[in-house]
Parts: sequence; C-alpha cells; structure tokens
Amino acid sequence: MKVEDDQEKQNASNSAKSIEPEVYEPEVSEPKVYLVGAGPGDPGLLTLRGKECLAQADVVIYDQLVSPRVLDFCHEKVEKIAVRDLPGCHPERWPYIFQRMIEEAQKGKRVVRLKGGDPLIFGRGGEEMEALRQAGISHEVIPGVTTALAAGAYLDIPLTHREMSSAIALITGHEHPAKPNSRLDWKAIAQFPGTIAIYMGMARLPAIVAELIACGKSHLTPVAVVSKVSTGEQRSVKSTLGEIENAIRSAGLVTPAMILMGEVVNLKPERSWFEKLGLLNHHILITRPKRQAEVLLRSLENLGALTFHWEPIRIEPIDDFEQMDKMIDQMTIGKWDWVVFTSANGVTGFLNRVFALGKDARIFGKMQIAAVGGATAETLLQFGLRADLIGTESMNSDELLRALLPLLQAGTKKNILIIRTQNGRELLQQQLGTIANVDSLIAYKQVENSGHSPTDQILFDHLRRGEIDMVVLTSKNIAQQFLEVCDETIRQRIRFGQIGLVTNSSRTSSFLKEQGFPVAIEANKPNNEGLIEAILALAKRKQREGHD
Repeated sequence: MKVEDDQEKQNASNSAKSIEPEVYEPEVSEPKVYLVGAGPGDPGLLTLRGKECLAQADVVIYDQLVSPRVLDFCHEKVEKIAVRDLPGCHPERWPYIFQRMIEEAQKGKRVVRLKGGDPLIFGRGGEEMEALRQAGISHEVIPGVTTALAAGAYLDIPLTHREMSSAIALITGHEHPAKPNSRLDWKAIAQFPGTIAIYMGMARLPAIVAELIACGKSHLTPVAVVSKVSTGEQRSVKSTLGEIENAIRSAGLVTPAMILMGEVVNLKPERSWFEKLGLLNHHILITRPKRQAEVLLRSLENLGALTFHWEPIRIEPIDDFEQMDKMIDQMTIGKWDWVVFTSANGVTGFLNRVFALGKDARIFGKMQIAAVGGATAETLLQFGLRADLIGTESMNSDELLRALLPLLQAGTKKNILIIRTQNGRELLQQQLGTIANVDSLIAYKQVENSGHSPTDQILFDHLRRGEIDMVVLTSKNIAQQFLEVCDETIRQRIRFGQIGLVTNSSRTSSFLKEQGFPVAIEANKPNNEGLIEAILALAKRKQREGHD
C-alpha cells in the first residue's frame, strides 16, 4: 500500500491536473488534419467543435484574417504558424501551406488548419482537401460562420424574407487570376431574384457595378457594405447600386468587406443592434494572466470592443510539490484553524494539487477559509468551497488583514495557513504572526513577461501607433511591469491622454500617479463588474469630448 501511495504522489508530481472536464478525443492512430472555420472575426462565433480541435492541437496553421483572440483557445504549448510567414508572396504560398500541413501530420501531430469564415466557402478548402487526399492524409472539416451570414446578422438585415427574398447567392468578386475568362454569368446574377452577397469585391467594385447595371440591374437596387464585420472595428454604409462607390469613399471603408444587395437591405435600421453597442470602435488592452482575463475580454467584446490581451505575469506550477504534499497531509488531521487564500491563482494551484493526489475538498474539515477578495471567493466556489471571510473593499491583503484581526484576537492562539505565490508580499504573514501561529505555503509561481516575443512586439506596435485607446491595469505589480516594457513613445501617449489607463484600486492608481502617469478612471468596485462600468463611463466621456 505504501508503494502505491508513493507512486501516486510521484505521478501527480509530474504535473498538477486541472479539475476542469476534458473532451474525450481518441488518440490519432494515423496522420490527420482538421480544417476549422474560425468565423468572421468575433471569437465568440467559433463553433464548439472548432474550440475542441484548437484545445487539442499540436500545430495550428492560421490565416492572416483569423482573430488573434481565437488562438487563445489553443493549448499553451501549441506551435502556431502564420500563413504570412511561409515562403512566397500571397499567390505563391499555397504549395507551402499544403506541404507544411502534410509534413506536420506525418510526424504524428494533431494539425489544425484554421481559416477565416467557413473553410469551404471561398477559402480554398477544396484545394487543401485535395492535397491531403493525394498525400494519403485523412481530414475532418469543421464548418464556420461564413461572412455573409454574419453580415446579415450584425447589420439587422434578414438575408431571406417571405415578402422580399426566397434565395441567396454567394459570389466571389475575386476570381482566380489564371482563369482565361470569368466564369460568372453577370446577366444571370443581375436577374437573380433574391439577395446577393459578394465576397472580396471591394477591389473590383467599379467593374462589378458596371457589369450589373449593363446587364439590367437597376441602379436603385439597395446595397449595404460592411467592413470588418462582427469585430470592434465594424463599419457599414447603406446606399444604392449606382451610388455605393461614392458612399464607400465618403465613409472610408476598408477591406475586408462584404457587399449585400437586394430589397432586404432596405430593412436595415440606421444603426443595427451591434452598431448601438457602447464600446464599438474602442480598442482595449487587458493586462492580466490568461485565465483571469478571459471573462473580462469576452464581456467587453460582447459590448462591441476590439480587445487585446497581454500577459505581464505568467502563472506556472511550482517546481517541487514535496512541501505542498506534506501540508495537504497535515490538513487531513486538522492542523490549522484558518486557511487564507491570497489570490485566485493560489486557489487553483493548491486545489488542482489536492485533486491530483486523489483527495478532495473534504480535507478542509472544520477549518475556516478566508479569501482576499471576490474573485478568489468565486474561484473557491468553482471547487465547491465557500469562504467564511471575504475581503470586499480594495481586494488586497491589507483589507483582509483588517477583517481577520478581530476574529483572531479573541480566545486561544489560532493556527493559520497562508497560501500564496513566490515573491509575494509578506505583510499579511508578518502581521498575523504577532497574534497567531502562521505557516506559509507557496502554491504557484509568477514569471514576468519581458515583452520581447514576436506576438508582444505586434501588440506594442499597436500601442505605439495609437491604435489602442484604453489599458486596464489591475495591480501595482502589473502596472509596474507594463510601464517597464513600454518605450517612450507609448509613455508619451499615456501622459497626453491618448491612451487612457483604467485601474481597479486606489493602490494601483496612486502608484501610477507617483510615476507621473494620469489615471483616466478608477473603478468603484475592484471586480470585473466595476471595471466594465468604469470602461463604459470612460467611453461615454471620450464620445462627449469628441463632439465638443
């Protein structure tokens, strides 16, 4: 029995398992490639099957138009290959894409070919399937939301309507350049009795308009054009076939864009449901560890924002679990009166280890639990544990200390276990140690991000060019790390108010002001709800200032 227990602990020491449910996927017994449609831009439009494939992929080969946020569904160790980084210019890259897919699959890796929209609608999915078949590589196709459907939904235009349109035509405005003649029958298209959706038609729009009108399409036909549909940069115009070119020029619409034409376009309101969202055309950077950032990122995207994510501090498991395992054993005999969690990451790191050892929440017995703030308490609830004491005001150790002291000063001297990170603040431990017996356990480590990766450099280029107008900073340490990575161009944009800093605590705000950087707004509540309210208020203020 002793040998089995030791072996179980050794296996668990290799990697702490998450208790989150995993989707079963059989082992790949032969080379296989998954052609996954990423949708038109909003990461929320990715299908569940697409998300599963990304989470299990070893290699992802993705198109330029795929939202970087979709790649967040990948495993941390996945190899990401951008098509733009393969040899050759755009028309010459396809053989290299085929070759790379096949080579990676033949190595026994799970390969995802991630394509914007739907893989089989103007996405060259057919050619890729043919190349895989010729190489003897099996494949699976996961459909995506194609841009035409998203354009109708995000513009409030029904592509079919019982009184106006009983058919849809999907047309490419950019045919293969090697074709001797166009295969499109423009006369038939001009007479098509339904809604026409034209992909990739902006570059040839004058010729398309001329062809349609010459073939009998009325110059008064309603037309809508939408740029970057379903993203925080979506913009649209509505006009007629004869005037659409002037409308596009006046609005300054850019590619990628979708063209819709037909009577149903007249049903589009002045502003669609999406175009009314309070954060549309606001570009917001969230600086938080990945797991903590996801809910806030999606909430902001659902309000119309274009979001960016930078992980200033990466959360990683500790290198040696020996001390943690000993303390988990001691918990089973009720050594401590209180267990104090100083962060949500501490909850996850510690309880993942508990479950990896084959134990569960029952190890806490009669011990009471304290959480530094609401996010930490919510994470405890995910593991089936309810905190007895929650710091609620500034969500830091100082506030939790003030709440704990009255409970510990009465009666016998209490035993306390503090679960924290490496190199964290020791104020809580030191001050509680004056009135209680305090032990400390490191449950995870934080690794600072230098900001030198290619992905980080792209992000900071957005900041340098003024393409991000808000940055959310949720702790003094994160603020300090962010400022250290910023160059003087970015710092000046912050000083001049071109980039607004949003904080969730007076401690973070005070630090920034001491460093000479203005705080655009501080959240009234230190949680996601408070941050969202602050960001919406700042967006309204910017809008008013822009109208003055």
